[in-house]
Amino acid sequence: MGLIKEPKNVDFTVQSDPWTEEELKDFRKLMNELKAKNAKRKILPSPQKKKIGV
Repeated sequence: MGLIKEPKNVDFTVQSDPWTEEELKDFRKLMNELKAKNAKRKILPSPQKKKIGV
């Protein structure tokens, strides 16, 4: 397999726009809600098989 070159007049690099204060506020609110939801969920231990002596 060889290298794939970019076609002429096509740019594959993408620079995203910085987030506004309102978008950051919404994102932080969402992350706090998800963290709180996941903290409430208890992780149950997986059932372990008992070894029976032979």
